[in-house]
Amino acid sequence: QVHLVESGGGLVQAGGSLRLSCAASGGTFTTWAMGWFRQGPGKEREFVAATRGIGRTTYYVDYADSVKGRFTISRDNAKNTVYLQMNSLKPEDTAVYYCAADRRVLTASSDYWGQGTQVTVSS
Repeated sequence: QVHLVESGGGLVQAGGSLRLSCAASGGTFTTWAMGWFRQGPGKEREFVAATRGIGRTTYYVDYADSVKGRFTISRDNAKNTVYLQMNSLKPEDTAVYYCAADRRVLTASSDYWGQGTQVTVSS
């Protein structure tokens, strides 16, 4: 059984930083696509960032235009954990952030999701 557990959300002021963590269990995820989506109040779920293993040490990364230059995704294969470092946070980043994983390509229809962690950015 595959489980994803998120942590690291909280309340921060605009311009602040948070680091989200997603610990995966139930398999070895080195070659999987893993990443993050978010859903703000009254909004649709949207893609944030993803990483997919290409080789032992090389990973494809992708970011939504809205977070490029501010957010960084990384992963620790030994711990089956993916991180999202969020800097220069803006009020529009306020959302529930969901970790997701997929054997192939990460999409809104991927099979595995975390429980979500709330990120609130105040003005």
